[in-house]
Amino acid sequence: MPRQVDHDERRRRLTAALLRIAGTRGLRAVSMREIAAEAGVSLRVVQYYFTNKQALLESGLTELGARMDRRVKQRAAAGELTPRGVFAAVLGAILPFDEQSELDSMAWTAYYTAALTDPALAAVGLTLPNALENFLTVRLTAAQQAGDIAPDRDPRTEVAGLLALANGLTSSVLSRQRSHEAATEIIDYHLDRLFEPAAT
Repeated sequence: MPRQVDHDERRRRLTAALLRIAGTRGLRAVSMREIAAEAGVSLRVVQYYFTNKQALLESGLTELGARMDRRVKQRAAAGELTPRGVFAAVLGAILPFDEQSELDSMAWTAYYTAALTDPALAAVGLTLPNALENFLTVRLTAAQQAGDIAPDRDPRTEVAGLLALANGLTSSVLSRQRSHEAATEIIDYHLDRLFEPAAT
């Protein structure tokens, strides 16, 4: 009997190959032929699962989002699910802390750079950041209503600032300007100031 092919697993394998290329050589190096070589399959296999490069790139963004979600859940499970704990889990998951998360951060950077001149990719690439900002804004608004942060804070502005901080710190960790631990301390400092009313 012919061996049954696990199509979902094969798609994941091809997407993982795409992200390895993006994380080490950038999106310009991504092609169906390069992905086939990286995944150890024929070009026809890649073409079977992905009709064009755009579909491939979108699958990479979806997988990066899924990996981020898994990291957030792992961190949330290990800590307290207080309002501050939720923010610490999300922002901490953005920072690269090991080899895989560094490669993922490099891939995110490659996507961001490409999206600056590719409107179609930009539209898809904004889906996760916008969803994350909206999610955290809802959580921070609820925390404010519960008295966990000061009433004069604007939740969306605070969230946008924290996400910008985490993304900037990611760049500094990738460039070895500072360690993951030092970056985490900076995020904790800002979270302590934001949630200061809860400690009084």
